Amino acid sequence: MATIQIDSLRKEFENDEAGSIVAVEDVDLTVEDGEFLVLVGPSGCGKTTTLRCVAGLEDVTSGAIRFGDRDVTDLQAREREVAMVFQNYALYPHMNVRKNLGFGLKLSSGLSSAGIRERVDDVAEMLGIGDLLGKKPKELSGGQQQRVALGRAIIREPAVFLMDEPLSNLDAKLRAEMRTELQELQHELGVTTMYVTHDQTEAMAMGHRIAVMNDGTLQQVGTPEAVYRSPTNEFVANFIGSPSINLLTADVDGGTLTGPAGFEYALEDATPVAGHDRVRVGIRPEDIRPVNADGNEAEASVVEPMGNENFLYMGMGDLELTARIANDLRPAPGETVRFEVDEAALYLFDVATGEALKTMTDETDVAVGEYTTTGGE
Repeated sequence: MATIQIDSLRKEFENDEAGSIVAVEDVDLTVEDGEFLVLVGPSGCGKTTTLRCVAGLEDVTSGAIRFGDRDVTDLQAREREVAMVFQNYALYPHMNVRKNLGFGLKLSSGLSSAGIRERVDDVAEMLGIGDLLGKKPKELSGGQQQRVALGRAIIREPAVFLMDEPLSNLDAKLRAEMRTELQELQHELGVTTMYVTHDQTEAMAMGHRIAVMNDGTLQQVGTPEAVYRSPTNEFVANFIGSPSINLLTADVDGGTLTGPAGFEYALEDATPVAGHDRVRVGIRPEDIRPVNADGNEAEASVVEPMGNENFLYMGMGDLELTARIANDLRPAPGETVRFEVDEAALYLFDVATGEALKTMTDETDVAVGEYTTTGGE
């Protein structure tokens, strides 16, 4: 196991028409020994390029990458003690599962044939694919192929696991199952892991910490709870959370916020908006509280029953809002809904920069259990 230290990482690609394109710019990131860190962001944000630089599959333009005390910046991928799992599994189609699992050991280790066979059997048992060892990839389901790809990484006993959207080809139910299995596996092995996904729900569910990227830059790093409650800017607030946060622009008059279609909010503490004529207001769907008393008004359009709760979509003029409400509340389309929001749950952002002026909490982190090591506590 090893700590991954990324210092001032920059990666440029040359383009005949556009010249130099910066894919990753000045990224500083530490992944602790045994940590499961998820890189998340929209397509093209630089997360996969960052992962490929750590793997040694891309040369860095500038900056440094270290595994523990070892500088690996200029080392080839095969010299870095990393194992990478790809989105497309990358299995050898002409080899059965046993040969796929053992091929890397055959090339890179001094193990005997019997030793390789024993290691393959152990990994196959761990992943529940012992009965598939004689089959070829085309005979396997997507989930089974994914387990084989994981097994091929595990069998090498690397210092670092790198995973690039490994679950994106699976259906929703299998993705949820594999998320749990991956977390259990990483807990058992205790290997430092960087995991790339564009799915913020996956990131929130899996990571000890998440690192949010956009336009090649690192926006925020923290526990899922801290990033959700205390986003550093409007982009992070909007990207993290499902359904997405509701956002609107409001004028500031003293401590009163006035927005579109009659939206009005009187702040008890106007300190965060001091010196601002306008702000962006963010309201999480779960923080909208329908009331019978006076409040802001919106018109119900659609209710989506989700079993234990309902998603209510409603409009204030051209502004569309989403609320998570109790499953026994179901306003009819066109019905007027009055709602309130606690000031403690209100998010405020600078209109020009997007930087957070106020978030749900002042906490910068939320305590979590220590990163796992092999054998548990």
